[in-house]
Amino acid sequence: MPAEALLIRGARLLDPAHSLDDCRDLGVRDGRFAEPATLPPDTPSLRLNGLVIAPGLIDLHVHLREPGQTHKEDIASGTAAAAAGGFTTILAMPNTLPATDTPGQVRELRGRYAAAAAVRVLQSGALTRNRAGSELADFAGMKAAGIAALTDDGATPQNPALMREACRRAAALGLPVIDHCEDTALAHGGAMREGETARHLGAAGIPALAEELIVARDILLAADTGAHLHLQHLSSGRSVALVRWAKRQGWPVTAETTPHHLLLTAAAVATHGANAKMNPPLGDEADRQALIAGLRDGTLDAIATDHAPHAADEKGRGLEAAPFGIIGLETALALCLTALADENGPLTLTALLRLFTAGPRRILGLEAGTLAPGAPADFIVLDPAAEWTLTPADLRSKSANTPFLGQRCRGRVLQTWLAGRRIFAAPGA
Repeated sequence: MPAEALLIRGARLLDPAHSLDDCRDLGVRDGRFAEPATLPPDTPSLRLNGLVIAPGLIDLHVHLREPGQTHKEDIASGTAAAAAGGFTTILAMPNTLPATDTPGQVRELRGRYAAAAAVRVLQSGALTRNRAGSELADFAGMKAAGIAALTDDGATPQNPALMREACRRAAALGLPVIDHCEDTALAHGGAMREGETARHLGAAGIPALAEELIVARDILLAADTGAHLHLQHLSSGRSVALVRWAKRQGWPVTAETTPHHLLLTAAAVATHGANAKMNPPLGDEADRQALIAGLRDGTLDAIATDHAPHAADEKGRGLEAAPFGIIGLETALALCLTALADENGPLTLTALLRLFTAGPRRILGLEAGTLAPGAPADFIVLDPAAEWTLTPADLRSKSANTPFLGQRCRGRVLQTWLAGRRIFAAPGA
């Protein structure tokens, strides 16, 4: 149960949603933030001198693997990983087995979350039945059952007429369409981004155009239908340019990228093999810099993990046969703090936190993601200066498929609180 009341003192409060950066007291009562002056005189206090309090992080792109692939992850392990990484709200993708494409499946999963999840889990529903791209799913029924968005994540409807009708129906229901952009004819059989590293490794390449064609197509469909289009895990500089153009037209388009696309290039595949195999694949240095520029100028609205756990034997099949994706919930904030938000980095701490809080909050229209009075008391306690090395012992996920093991990090989540209740504490915190 949440604490009835709590007064937090001495911390630096960072709330990008309301441009707050100040050392002041923070009040919690009945699971929500409250003005400190309204708390009873005998309220217990927690002093956090020298530390940062920020809203709980929000992840728009998580694979919990339940049902159907619980050898990789399940609700309990995945949400424990989320809490350890500072995430208090996550959006679960529908590429479960079977796909989450009916109201009954949505209700059943929401019941599982209520029983087993450590954090707040929002569910997305499939755009098409079985995510096969042939027949639209029951959007209205799934909305009534509680979905927050629609997506065929991991797949893309290839038929533009079907995608146009999906956008029309989603717009009528006020549901965002979350878009995995991939032209399958161009991507077919590829294992990494085409280019010098792929040629050196003798690996089948995927052109950036496979992403960019669908980005362009679906931006125009959003303009045509008025649907809110949210573009997932962008990897290409030309994709960023297309989103920038769409926003200048005033069209309803938002976009995310991932920590791995911000920190790595295709050259990482030569070192890390299948643990650097992503979909979309890692790009080149020009792509990486364009993604960072897109974050700085507001073209990209969020950083999402695309947390994609896989068992060691699956990733051990070799580059061509291994599945795409890596884990990210426990590493995302620390990796981005280390690489992007140091004193000489391209982003300030506030700007980086905005991409994990206020940006996702706005995309999904959530209450959470702010420290404002009345909002859910979801927050993290962060030591931006803490230095540590990522090891397998730090992972709560069932899987360890990441190229970042052994990475020296700066900045660590010490505590995570959900609705006024502490759900994670780092050792010694």
